Parts: sequence; C-alpha cells; structure tokens
Amino acid sequence: MTQPPPPPPQQPPQGGGFGPPQDQPPQDQPPQTPPPAAGPNLGKAPEPGYGYPQAPQAPQTPQAPQTPPPAAPQTPPTPPQGYGYPQGAPAPQPPQAPQGAPGYGYPGQQPGAYGQPQQAPYGQPGYGQQPGYGYPQQPTMPYQPQAGQPGGRKKLNAQVLIIVAAVVAIALIIGGGVWYASSGKDEGRQNDTAGQSGGTGGTDDDNGGTTSGKEKAPSDPSAKVLFQVPAPEVKNDSTVVVSGSWLTDKAYVKSGIAQIVGYDRDKGSQLWKLPLAGPVCQASRHVTDDNLTAILYQPAMPTKADPSHGCSQIALIDLDAGKRLWTKTVKTGDQLINFDNITLSGKTVAVGSTSGGAAFDVSGKLLWSPKPTDSCYDAGYGGGEKLVAVRKCGSYDQRQLHIQTIDPKSGKVISEYKMTEGIEYASIVSTNPLVVAADVGDSAGDGSGISDFFSIDSKTGKLRTRISAPGEQFAARCEGITRVEACNLLAVGNDRLYLPTEEHDGTGKYSQTNEIVAFDLATGKQTGQRADAGDGYTISPLRMDGGNLIAYKRPPYDKGGQVVSIAGGSFKETTLLQNPANESVRDVETSMSPEYSEFMYAEGRLYMSKVYASKRSTVRDKEYLAVGFGTS
Repeated sequence: MTQPPPPPPQQPPQGGGFGPPQDQPPQDQPPQTPPPAAGPNLGKAPEPGYGYPQAPQAPQTPQAPQTPPPAAPQTPPTPPQGYGYPQGAPAPQPPQAPQGAPGYGYPGQQPGAYGQPQQAPYGQPGYGQQPGYGYPQQPTMPYQPQAGQPGGRKKLNAQVLIIVAAVVAIALIIGGGVWYASSGKDEGRQNDTAGQSGGTGGTDDDNGGTTSGKEKAPSDPSAKVLFQVPAPEVKNDSTVVVSGSWLTDKAYVKSGIAQIVGYDRDKGSQLWKLPLAGPVCQASRHVTDDNLTAILYQPAMPTKADPSHGCSQIALIDLDAGKRLWTKTVKTGDQLINFDNITLSGKTVAVGSTSGGAAFDVSGKLLWSPKPTDSCYDAGYGGGEKLVAVRKCGSYDQRQLHIQTIDPKSGKVISEYKMTEGIEYASIVSTNPLVVAADVGDSAGDGSGISDFFSIDSKTGKLRTRISAPGEQFAARCEGITRVEACNLLAVGNDRLYLPTEEHDGTGKYSQTNEIVAFDLATGKQTGQRADAGDGYTISPLRMDGGNLIAYKRPPYDKGGQVVSIAGGSFKETTLLQNPANESVRDVETSMSPEYSEFMYAEGRLYMSKVYASKRSTVRDKEYLAVGFGTS
C-alpha cells in the first residue's frame, strides 16, 4: 500500500470551552540470566484485589492495508514499537545488522569488519521494534477510542500492528516517541515515561501524602483550558513527525512541521520560533540544567521525487532562547550516517544506529564515533542521570545484547551486563536505577515489547532481579527496536517499578478501569501497593515527583481527566488537577492519550500534544497540535 492510513482523528471541541487560539503558529547469555524472582506468580490468573484484568478484551482492529506493506520503521500512533512486536501475517524480516557495525570504540572492544549503514527512505528510519516498533516495525498508528465512548484503550492484535506499522512507515520518518518533561532540575524536568529514579522515597504525612514531592495540591484542583495550538496544515496526504515537547520555567516548547516553537506556559502566545530545514526525526526527552536539549532532523523537506533525506542532522537547542547552538553530522567513509535515536546525559549528546553510536559534548566537540574495526555496534543509548548503551553483537539469529553503563565523557565502559543470547531488542526504562525491558522469546504477544524487566546493578553489571510482566496483565509499552528509550505508561522511583494493569471491567455497566501496582527492584516481588483508577477511569504513570508518583487518569464519557499524586509510602491519592467535564473540552482531551501522545504535568499545568500531523480526512471545526490545562 502506497499511502498510510491517517492517524486517529483528533476530536475537536463541539462548542464552548475552546475559544479562538491566541497567537496561532504558522500553519542473555550473560552471566546466566536468573529466572524470574519469587513472588506473585504472574502467570496465574490474577488475584482479586490486585486489579489485574479479569478477561482480555477483544482487540479492535483498524482497516488492514490492501497490499502487504514492506517492513518499515515505527509509525505513529500505534504504540511506538517497543510496544510489543507485532506478530502474525508474514512478518517482515528485521534487517540484518550491518556486519561489524561499529560502536564508539570503548577500550577492550574486539576488532571486526565495519558495515555500511543502510539509509532508510522517508518514513522508514531503521526501526526494529515497536512502540510501535521499529526495525522491522515502527510505531503503528494507534487506535484511539472515539471521544464520548465509555471504556478506554484496547490493544491491537499483533498482525494488525505489523501491517499498520509498515504502511505508515512508508509515508513518514518515524521519530515520535512519548515522553514527559517538567520544570525544575533534571530529575523533575526530564520526566520521561520511565521517570528515572525520581528520588528515594519520602515520609508519608498525616494526610497520606509524602513530604518529598514538589507538586502541591491546590486549594481548588478544578482546571480550565489555558490555550490550544491548532494542528499544522499538512499537504500531499502525508504524515509528518512533530515529535518533541519540553517544559522549562519560561516556556512550553513543542515541535511543529520542520520547526520548534516556544509558547507562553499560561497563555499559549508564541515566544519564539526556530525553523528547521526538514522534519524532526527524534527528540531527546532529557534537558540539561540550563535548558539545552538535542534533536535529530532531516536536512531537507521530503518531496514526492525524494521522499527521504535521512535523519543525519544532530542539533543542540537552547529552549530558553529558541536558538540552535550547533548542528553536527557523522560519516562512515564519505557517507552520512542516519541515526535512529538521540539522548542526553549530563553534558553529552549521544546518538545510535545500526551503523554504531556517536557522541558530542554540548560544546560541539566529537567524543566518539563508529570505528571500522568494531565487531559490535551501539544501537542506542539511555540518558538522564547516567548514560547506558545497548550494544549489539553477533548476527541477527545469534544476537547478544550488552547493556553497558558508560562514562559520558570518554565512552569508557564502567559496567556491563550481557543478556541471554537470542534477545534481539531491549529498551532502557531507567538509567538510575538501571532497569531494562525486553520481549524475551517474542512472548509478550500484545505489541507492548515487554515480557520481562531486568533490574541491573549499574556499578557491577550484575543482575539484581528479573521481573515477569505478562502482556495480558500489564499495560506498559517500550519500543526498543530502534528507539531504546521509547518506553511509556510506567515509572521508576523509590527503587521500585510502577506498572499499570490492563483494563478490566469496572462496577458500572460497560465501564472499564485499572490500577497501578509496584514491584521492588531488589527482590522482584510486588510490594502490595495499589492505586485504583476509579470506576470508568484508566490510570497511567507519568513520572516521579521526589518520592511520589504523578499519574494521569483518562476519564469516562461523562467526566474530565485528572492528574493525581500517589504517596510513595501509603499510596494514597491526592488530586492535583481536575479537567472540565464539558463535552467539547472532554472531546479534545480524549483525542490524545498517554499511549500515543506527549503528556507533561508541572505546577498545576497539564500539557498534551500530538507526535504526528497528517492531512485531515474529514472537515472538522478544529484539530489541535497541543492543548494546555491549568488550575487557578
């Protein structure tokens, strides 16, 4: 099929609540991997009280393409790969990793032949996993429930995920990714879905909250619409990546079509605009203390004659000034390398690909790049508090992944954990503590990209514990195929892993609900803590706030969504924000979801935005790129 299906329609407000926009922008065979830690047998039927889904819901499947599409990179709105590897239908064969694709050449690496990277056509970045998922499959177009309907997300079946992902990838360069950021220092600002460590706990106060979090409940959590950014105009029936959003103490920053725009956090008025030569492919979810971040973008706009220019441009962006501080490229021989992912740790910007990894200091100095003598290659990196590489060695059918904590300045390996041979993809959920997700033996079966989590000691490289997370019970997602940090619907903090359960029947007629449960990263066992979404709501972790967990509750058909703080000790919930129940506002809110959009919450403000823009399939009053909500 030559044309990808359009992304899920964005529900516009039907009236009331949304006024005209203000300042509209222009239109292991490691040391043997031990078995899962003792604890609840996740393979058994869920025990009452833990909120595990009681019966998997039949997935709703989108229209399948008429012609078997070629393997492609992640696509939009289906979970970014990492969200499970779609199965079924002659699955496209993952591309062979270039023989001897180099890494950054850490000391002690074995020499080997160097393979030239294969350039992906427009819309086909080399992805391998889902989120959607990538290298063979890319994030596919996610199914989003129609606004106003009860119930929530349903997972697509594996076969459809493969088909849709491939189709969408034909038309765009997947670069999306779901992540979250907030103001403050890095631990609060880079709140990706993994949340990083987020602190060590906190003392519960008499009200069930913890004293360690920065987010405080307002006297009145009722929120109003702060602003809305109209969806950009897309021509030629194409789908364009608009991935990337950040929040500083001065601005809400969002990627548009070949541009990045800074908006006033409360009014939505445009503060600055940074034009780019081509669309954004990937954007780091991390930000330095002085509000610098990094992106990958194309050197020119795609055309029918030349649908892809490759994701070769690496840029450092000042989010306060709205300036591009530098743009860099890396070559192998005389050919530019197209990168699949980008991250930032401390003062180091790191990029990975099937041709290997490279890194730059924020000053623009090259720190390391692929070497022809390397027999392994860095497929990608996880950033934040530490820098972790997913290094691939061996052929596709005999792959072994090395999870390496490295010095971000020199590239020297500090510790290494070798995963069992045969695991093709892994995702970095958190770098401190170090948590890795993988779909071992393609057993997840739900397109989530996760069957197990590996808790690793980043100092010694030893496995602390392995946590089994069956796809039919838990709703977290990771891409892993090419975007090793693309995980969402989960958080790490207090040396615990927080996961949402799959949706299951609620107490009301036709209602659905779920819970968040916690796993101890030292023992692998559940802690017994559980946060209920409430009947008709579905709850998803967003990030850590010190020792507290910040989560979003997607609303039922007759209410507005909520942001809550969950105490790290007691797990009691405190409402931080309550969105309007007005139908027109709710329609806009539910047109975006934590699975396939970017969500950020900080200081009484909630921002939601799209990661893909496409030509509208129907005439609508309004469609939005981003929406901001806030309490008074």
